[in-house]
Amino acid sequence: MTLPRTVRLQDKFDAFSDHFSPKVIGELNGQHVKAVKFSGEFIWHSHEHEDELFLVTRGTLLMRFRDGEQRVGVGEFIIVPRGVEHLPVALDDEVWVLLFEPATTVNTGTAGGERTVTDLERL
Repeated sequence: MTLPRTVRLQDKFDAFSDHFSPKVIGELNGQHVKAVKFSGEFIWHSHEHEDELFLVTRGTLLMRFRDGEQRVGVGEFIIVPRGVEHLPVALDDEVWVLLFEPATTVNTGTAGGERTVTDLERL
């Protein structure tokens, strides 16, 4: 058996510069742990079957909902329940986020479009 390795988040985030393109940095129990950088607004979308956890590690994220919004700062997270339409917005030039979600989750949910990432890079 190989011993599990410690993951250094700074190294993972330093390994890429593109925005809105999640990278798989871990897997457990059918879930992916993804690192993603946000800049500006993403798109309105929802996930029919998956909840999503957004954990902010740098900057401030504004999560918009059709009936309100929540600010999420460093060291904080928000869980967006399945079926809830949401729009992630970076309030700083760049926001670093860890996503915890089922491996089947598509970043744009049911919205699709040019920002959909189908071939996830693994770091």
